[in-house]
Amino acid sequence: MRRVAWYIAPLLVLATGCVTTGGATQRTVIRAKDRVAPALVHIRPVKQVFAQGKREEILVLGSGFIISPDGYVVTNEHVVGEASFVECVLSNKEEVEAEVVGADRYTDLAVLKLASDDPLPFVKLGSSSALESGQTVLALGSPHGLARSVSLGIVSVTDRYLEEQDDVVSPYNNWIQTDAAINRGNSGGPLVNLKGEVVGVNARMLVGAENVGFAIPIDTARDVVDQIIKQGRVSRSWVGVTVQEMRRKTNDPSVRGVIIADIEPLSPAQEAGLKPGDIILSIAGTLTNARFEEDLPAIRKLVADIPVGSEAVFRVARGDEEIDVAVTTEERSDLKGDELEFEEWGFTASELTPEMVRRAQLPGRTGVAVSGVQVGGIAFKAGLQQGDIVLKMDDAVADNLAGFRRLYEERIASSQRLVMMVVQRGAVSRFVLIKQTSEDEADVEMEQEGEGENSHVE
Repeated sequence: MRRVAWYIAPLLVLATGCVTTGGATQRTVIRAKDRVAPALVHIRPVKQVFAQGKREEILVLGSGFIISPDGYVVTNEHVVGEASFVECVLSNKEEVEAEVVGADRYTDLAVLKLASDDPLPFVKLGSSSALESGQTVLALGSPHGLARSVSLGIVSVTDRYLEEQDDVVSPYNNWIQTDAAINRGNSGGPLVNLKGEVVGVNARMLVGAENVGFAIPIDTARDVVDQIIKQGRVSRSWVGVTVQEMRRKTNDPSVRGVIIADIEPLSPAQEAGLKPGDIILSIAGTLTNARFEEDLPAIRKLVADIPVGSEAVFRVARGDEEIDVAVTTEERSDLKGDELEFEEWGFTASELTPEMVRRAQLPGRTGVAVSGVQVGGIAFKAGLQQGDIVLKMDDAVADNLAGFRRLYEERIASSQRLVMMVVQRGAVSRFVLIKQTSEDEADVEMEQEGEGENSHVE
């Protein structure tokens, strides 16, 4: 009987025309791929990069997928954020320019609009909440620039919590972990179930590991994408609390809530009277409980979804009593502001965000933040440092980045030799003297001026 069964199995495969791969038939995998592949986009943005006091433009590669017949494309913020030009290659190899509609650094999502008048193929969005560990998925995109690539794997974990890494943050969602290959260039491409539905947006990989990749759940992406299409940005409430899971405080699972680990200075939470060590029991009437770290994103999103500028009651346990604290939310600022290069002086500066203002404990929101200084440049020789906040140029207040640029251009145009800037470095204010003409050049100019005067007298 064993020998008969051994011969029957291949015959069944030949009869059905299907090969079993990772729990899925080959025909099912191909069908799922075919439903998504026509809407796959290979993205080639030219991005502005500010590093070591210089602005450069670099060509990067990424992926995306069309979600509507009028040409809206979902991708990652780290693919097209700060792009000066975006070119997309469609599945039929047509090259189309695209506009960046908006981007959200807090979820690493962005939306493009293709410059096409013809109806385009688009994907069907599924539900990431229905995913299960072990379920077969496909990752599509352009790994290492190899467009129209497909890899097959399974969902390893549906709610992986990842700490902040470099510029990649994810305070509002857990991640789908998969062993379907996600490499550089796959970013922004779709993670697809065997129904041909997009269930995630490929975004990250674990460096040094083999086939350990992460995708943003499509349920998270759908809400962000809708806001970007409607208003070009995502609006969230913020109160300034850092939360930790209850397991850090007690091993008793019956003790519910979420711990306030820290509070931002000058934040709504501080002004309302919340304190580190308080245990949040409910927010605006919704019970809160974060036993493990993967429970934290839901708590942060609960705060973020409160209408900006409205009052929410935080019920907290403090010591042996429970108290209600009314907190009026603020809009959460972007992670970073716009950035410009000041080439003649050799440095770059960015707009101040409200978070920068709070951390630096500035009296107001005027000034610009120095984001980089070129070694050997005029600003470097003057002693300007990355992290300095420029408050004034001579006697003029630098209201914002645009105002600072205007003051800078006026002094460049007038060839003003010495420019005094007031900067804040940590808790100390100091003066930085910009010398637009080096001492050697100034000496030469003075000698030439003196020679001219003497010959005139003679």
